[in-house]
Order: sequence, then C-alpha cells, then structure tokens
Amino acid sequence: MNDINKAIELLLSKLEGWGEHLILMLPNIVVAVILLIITFIVARFIRNGLDKVIGRISHSAALNNLISTILYLALLAVGFFFVLSVLQLDRVVISLLAGVGIIGLALGFAFQDIAANFISGIIIAVQKPFGVGDMIETNDYFGVIERVSLRTLDIRKPSGELVKLPNKMVFENPVTNYSSSGIRRLDLDVGVSYGEDLEKVQQIVIEALQDVKNRVKTRDVEVMYDAFNDSSIDFKARFWISYSRQIDFVSAKSDAIIKIKKAFDANDIMIPFPIRTLDFGIKGGEKLNEHLEDLQAQMKNGRNMSDN
Repeated sequence: MNDINKAIELLLSKLEGWGEHLILMLPNIVVAVILLIITFIVARFIRNGLDKVIGRISHSAALNNLISTILYLALLAVGFFFVLSVLQLDRVVISLLAGVGIIGLALGFAFQDIAANFISGIIIAVQKPFGVGDMIETNDYFGVIERVSLRTLDIRKPSGELVKLPNKMVFENPVTNYSSSGIRRLDLDVGVSYGEDLEKVQQIVIEALQDVKNRVKTRDVEVMYDAFNDSSIDFKARFWISYSRQIDFVSAKSDAIIKIKKAFDANDIMIPFPIRTLDFGIKGGEKLNEHLEDLQAQMKNGRNMSDN
C-alpha cells in the first residue's frame, strides 16, 4: 500500500512540475502560435506574388508551380524552426536539421536517376529549346511534341505511337528542331541516262519544280550533278518548303517526283534501269544458241555416263 501511495505522490509531483513549467512557458506558447499563424499568412502571400512574377518570366506551368511550392515550403520550414526556438526546443531543431541532411543524402543516392531527369527537366523548361507542337528528332525518335513535363518529354510519332523520353536522355543528346524556322530544305536524288544533255535536263527539272507543293518562292530551285553511277548520272534537286507538319514534307516530295517524271516523259528523257552484264563465257564470233546447244549436249553425255 505504501508503494502505491509513493507512486501516486511521485506522479502528482511530476504532473505539478509539468503544470508549473507549462504556466511559465505559456507566454512562449502564445508567441509561438502567433508566429506560426503569421508564417502561414506571409508564406501564402509571398507564394501568390511569386506565381504572378514567375508567370511573366516562364511559360512552363510545371516549372512555375515547382518553384513557388519549393519557396513556400522553405518559408514554412524557417517559420517552424523559429517556433521551436521560441519554445526552447533548440536540441530538437539541431536533431531535425541533422535528420533532414541524412534523409536528403539517402534519397539522393536512391533516386539519382529520377533526380537527374528532374533537374534536366528544369533546365529544359528554362532554356526552352522547343515547345509543344514542335516537330523534333532526338535519340532516334521523330515526331511532334505533345507534352513537356519535369520528368519526361512526350513525342507522338507520325505512325501514331506515343514515346515518353526521360528528360536526361533529351538533355544529353542532340535535338533537331524542324519547326524552329518554319521552313525546310528538301533534297531529291534523281538519275538520268549517260546519253542525255545534262544542261537541258537541269533546266527542265528547275522549270518543273517551280510550282511544287509548299515550295518557298523566295528560294531558288537548285539542280546539282554529284555522281557517275553504274548506269546513270545522278543529281540532287534541292528546294525549300514551308514546314510545320511531316505531311508538308511528304506531300512536297511526292509532288516533286510526279512533276519530274511528267517533264522527263514530255521531253523524251530516260531514267535508266540498272544494267547487269551476264558472262556466259562466249568468245568473239560465237553465237549464244550454239553455245547453249553444246552445253546441253555435254549435260546429256554426263547423265548417260553416270547411268552406266
């Protein structure tokens, strides 16, 4: 019974001590609560102001939201540490800072690839080398950008598939933006017979391509010979087209091929077929049919000997 009374007295003494300490800390608690409320109000006010300012600088909604959220949480963290200091919980503050540092290092090692994609996404959003709707080629993928996020770049291929590329891959590799200038040069390889008048062919091709689809009229059509092939002399027909979608390029190329073929047909210009020479081992003065008859006779004699 005495043990129980001692335990109760000890508990009451402890509670009385806590109560006295609470009364002494009451002004600090009131100040801490007021400081916490002020921190929330100020952080929210600053966040709203930052949203407007950042929105004028950057047009990336994801990046804008990220920056404002990070600053908002940083302000709340500063206010929270001040509150702990007012409550004389300095050791807790030190422990929290140490814990945050250790957790940050652990997360950094565990999610370094995600962090790399995240940081690459921030840099891409700031530099803005391309935007939604641009036609680009990167990492052997070609298509239209549908979405730019802080983690991936979404590309819709001409065949319809959606490719999600990690921002790290996009940031570390070359990117060709076909929509940056609104125009693109089309190079068409063509071959003509060795017997053709090359200057005449050149002029005919230039005239044929004047009205090709999507051609930029301020840029001249160029026809340049560049190779002696096995059965043809090859040239490149080059002209510039207005370009916003892949169909602009494909339709212009198709139209150019049709116009060149019609112009060649109208002027009796031949596009040669590949020529192959077959060597039957025939010497000069011998006829092919006689040589074939000799081969047939030799084959018959060989079969007769094998039968015997």
